[in-house]
Amino acid sequence: MTDNDESSIPAEPVTDGVAEPRLVVEPGLAARVAAVAVPVLEGMGYRLVRIRISGEAGCTVQIMAERPDGTMQIDDCEAISRALSPVMDISDPIERAYRLEISSPGIDRPLVRQSDFERYAGHLVKVEMKVPHDGRKRFRGFLDGVEGNRVRIVRDDAHADQDAKVDLIMADIAEARLVLTDALIAESMRRGKDAERDFLESSGVVAAPPLHAKKARASRDLAKSNKPKPKHTKAHRLAANQKKRAAASDPHEGD
Repeated sequence: MTDNDESSIPAEPVTDGVAEPRLVVEPGLAARVAAVAVPVLEGMGYRLVRIRISGEAGCTVQIMAERPDGTMQIDDCEAISRALSPVMDISDPIERAYRLEISSPGIDRPLVRQSDFERYAGHLVKVEMKVPHDGRKRFRGFLDGVEGNRVRIVRDDAHADQDAKVDLIMADIAEARLVLTDALIAESMRRGKDAERDFLESSGVVAAPPLHAKKARASRDLAKSNKPKPKHTKAHRLAANQKKRAAASDPHEGD
């Protein structure tokens, strides 16, 4: 277990939680594997993230999955492998020998659902478009929220005469992936500790906290999730600095 082709299978039906539809889906052979894997994963309470099929050193089918809260443990990978292997054998979406690998999405994970873009707002991301936006297909910048069917990023490579903010249509995204940073690593560690604590409590390895402590913890988690997004992040500073440089180079800007 590790952390880490023409017509496409339609995305999963629109519902909340486990079955939230993916906006970034695989074509061809990987789509056929997805059609087999999704019902099994959803029935177990997991979500499909991505499927990758590699021909190096034999055929490997890597299925990235997670719980709706974004967590994934080794025990989860093992449970999915046990449930999915016989279903794959019967449906036989790949007509040759292959090795099945179940994994978490990893820290620098793909973003495939609207909730992914919302959850990781403020973090650095790389995006490749299926359809060019303003003549280009690759973007890199900080996630700055979601509005409707669009995700906004603040480019970290924009020139002084360019608007750093870009609104990209999510349905036109071919691939989006987080960039590994210290902030992302810190958040991933926090999520991992929370998931481990919940698992140990639910399995009885450690005593569950009293009711008042559970309520206090839930209140803290709710406050964190509802906390307004910071207004002075690196993304905002980049945009402000570029606007200042543009104004300095054009004394009539803003008249």
